[in-house]
Amino acid sequence: MQPRIRVIFAQQENKNYMKHCKLTLLIITFGLVMSSCGGAENQEDTNTDAPMDSVVTEVLDQHSYSNVAEVKTTHLHLDIAVDFETKMLKGSVTHTIENLTGSENMIFDVHSLDIEKVVLDNGEQTTFEIGEFDELLGNSVTVALQPETELVTIYFSTAPDSKALQWLSPQQTAGKNEPYLFTQGEAVLTRTWIPCQDTPGNRITYSADITVPSQLMAVMSADNPTEKNPEGKYHFEMKNPIPCYLIALAVGDLEFASLGDRTGVYAEPSMVEKSVYEFADVEKMIEVAEELYGEYKWGRYDIIVLPPSFPFGGMENPKLTFATPTILAGDRSLVSLIAHELAHSWSGNLVTNATWDDFWLNEGFTVYFENRIMEALYGKEHSDMLFSIEYEEMLNENSAILEGDHPDDTKLKLDLIGRDPDDGMTAIAYVKGALFLKTLEDAVGREKFDVFINSYFGDHEFQTLTTEDFVAYLNENLLDPNEIDFNVDEWIYGQGIPENSVKIESNRFDLVAEISAKIPTMEDVASLGIDKDAWTTQEWMHFIRQSPAETSADKFVLLDETFGFKNCGNSEIMAEWYIASIKHGYDGIDADMEYFLINVGRRKFLEPIYTELAKSAEGLAQGRAIYEKARPNYHAISFNTVDEILNWES
Repeated sequence: MQPRIRVIFAQQENKNYMKHCKLTLLIITFGLVMSSCGGAENQEDTNTDAPMDSVVTEVLDQHSYSNVAEVKTTHLHLDIAVDFETKMLKGSVTHTIENLTGSENMIFDVHSLDIEKVVLDNGEQTTFEIGEFDELLGNSVTVALQPETELVTIYFSTAPDSKALQWLSPQQTAGKNEPYLFTQGEAVLTRTWIPCQDTPGNRITYSADITVPSQLMAVMSADNPTEKNPEGKYHFEMKNPIPCYLIALAVGDLEFASLGDRTGVYAEPSMVEKSVYEFADVEKMIEVAEELYGEYKWGRYDIIVLPPSFPFGGMENPKLTFATPTILAGDRSLVSLIAHELAHSWSGNLVTNATWDDFWLNEGFTVYFENRIMEALYGKEHSDMLFSIEYEEMLNENSAILEGDHPDDTKLKLDLIGRDPDDGMTAIAYVKGALFLKTLEDAVGREKFDVFINSYFGDHEFQTLTTEDFVAYLNENLLDPNEIDFNVDEWIYGQGIPENSVKIESNRFDLVAEISAKIPTMEDVASLGIDKDAWTTQEWMHFIRQSPAETSADKFVLLDETFGFKNCGNSEIMAEWYIASIKHGYDGIDADMEYFLINVGRRKFLEPIYTELAKSAEGLAQGRAIYEKARPNYHAISFNTVDEILNWES
């Protein structure tokens, strides 16, 4: 294969960075990087007639101050102590750097960190300048370098309210005896606990020495221990280059249990047994994934089940997926989430979006891959139901976004300048992205499409890509050779869902919808003819969602008395039931819903429930009363979302 040359113009508009460089030209050829800094007029020298084996794109990481085009971190070493009393991390981070341009300064991202001093590899302190604070991006830290500098060590401490750190009291854990800490770095929160160049466009290796209370265990997105160290000292290595947002830490009263030769689970002692049962098929998932799209490159694949306040279903931290306990349904019905996080080991972790505007490259591929894993393990009928549930959610969100202030957020390629990258983490990136790939598969045939995806992962492993990079690769390696005329630009740069989208159908869902239509006129639940032992979680969710608008609250009473939706233990079903009950005026859920909202911090559930409550004055008052009790249990990612829904002022 011919060398692929990426010519990237990075126009950084963050005002602190603009003091240093208005335009950066980055040329990368097999890891060789040359950079120049000058005025915007340099763009006139760009070769716009690049051959097919070249990609010419404009890359703007508008969410980082860092000057990675001039000088970049190649390895990061953490040496920190975890202090639960002060809720602070204290210590140092040492950056091994590559000075690409002979720059006299290196720029880092920080947010609400206390910087004590900065030391270079000669042992002497150097000067540093902290830029103006931005609520979203934090501050730039500009460190003065010497020509021979190879190491930059920053001594720092975090703030007790760092947005990446969730400090839990013993009462907020399953065991109720020991405190707990976990981090969540995606998208731009790693800078709130580590001074770093916080852009997905730069990949680094890392190591860490972490000191914790002796009764607790520390684990990271790296090689991990399986037993507690009596001195509370842990060393970690991540030898594959990853973006900074995938550096992750958890500290708690943890135990490890093996799931297979290269898989295992960490959890609080009371949750280990049920976690092992729930994740019994994880080793099979890896085998299926490798059969589809190539070797798993990360060695081990372990899972840590976090306390309920974790804001996401899962986070694909390499070697150690962070997972919500809300997937422990007791019947393995929600393990598609693990398939999703495992798929990220290829899409997102192995091949990463270059900026958060390209987020669909991470998530669209992952949802598609997840669905293929589930089809291989459990059959097409099951995988179709799973995707149909997500498809319904995406259509609803697509309509809401089109009617809102940012209709362009229904495009796959985003423009999030001046906005939180979390705004782009919608069903559009996930499900429209996967739908785009499913439609491509339908156009060229699965066999050819699988060859293409295999090559895509293989040719770009441990690299970052823009959307434009992908489009060029798609044209060169799939569409042009097969003479396929496909509306790529409409899918990526157009609003909404194109007309040529494949149709997502499920015969079992059709039958469920027919039964739901009978709810308003039923005399008793038995007349619906439901075989409750035969239905899957997804069928129950569809049944609840399809309940007709004219259904009266007394029918919901009958359904709840028969099926016990409000406290059934399956978080997906309970969340759907609470939303539907609010719509239909059934208040028999109130006590159980309040308990759920106080104890579960997963944003996927919180956002729609609070949104539904906020649609009426009475519901808004109820939501605010619950939220006052619940908010201290939520991660910043979740409470920032709910604050906006309820117009909450803390």
